[in-house]
Amino acid sequence: MKKHKLTLIGAGPGDIELISLKGLKALSKAKVLLYDALVNEEILAFAPKKALKIYVGKRSGNHRFTQDQINQLIVDYALMYGQVVRLKGGDSFVFGRGAEEIAYAQGFGIETEVIPGISSAISVPELQGIPLTMRGLNESFWIITGTTKAGKLSQDIELAAQSSATSVILMGMKKLQHIADIYAYHGQENTPVAIIENGSLPNEKIVVGQVKDIYQKAKQANMAAPAIIVIGQVVKLHPLYQEKAWNFKKIVELDFIKN
Repeated sequence: MKKHKLTLIGAGPGDIELISLKGLKALSKAKVLLYDALVNEEILAFAPKKALKIYVGKRSGNHRFTQDQINQLIVDYALMYGQVVRLKGGDSFVFGRGAEEIAYAQGFGIETEVIPGISSAISVPELQGIPLTMRGLNESFWIITGTTKAGKLSQDIELAAQSSATSVILMGMKKLQHIADIYAYHGQENTPVAIIENGSLPNEKIVVGQVKDIYQKAKQANMAAPAIIVIGQVVKLHPLYQEKAWNFKKIVELDFIKN
């Protein structure tokens, strides 16, 4: 009797070496592979040559399939072929709609498995030497979508702008000026900002600045999606951020003296 199963795999931020070993093992057994726009296509080589590989990516203004259609494709192919792998960039449960796909498949009695991926929200700043938390600088971080289902800016950005938390904003490049305006309104015009495009890939780009000038700097550098926006004092730790009093070594020394 054919086993019907959906395996949801997070492929990581882009560098193919950042997918998990468990993810690669599952990928090697796929009968059907449905993959997204942010997946590095080099990873597809790890799937069986005979596997059916279908691109179902959704990018701004260019949706090959709607989410409802993707859900139905998962079910149809699982019932027809057995082993279906759904490959998503980053982690499937961080603005990846993975939970929706799992729930839909389970509604048809299809077995499901989730294999976590490395989220770009954490890994991309980290690869640039920007920690999301740093003792003495902040106590938490927010991961926020820049664009809601309705196409509007998330109201959580307004709340984040009133805190000392690091904010990592995904899918927010088209609303960068609006985001900066909100932070400036709450007195954070001098707060450091980094924008990282194509994180973890050879063509990665980064621009650093402050809330008050980041829009112009990003525009001059032709920064575009896919990119993440990092707002917070931890951005001062990046080598490009020219503020001598706030390098990593100095912070550690000050913290040592203080304690």
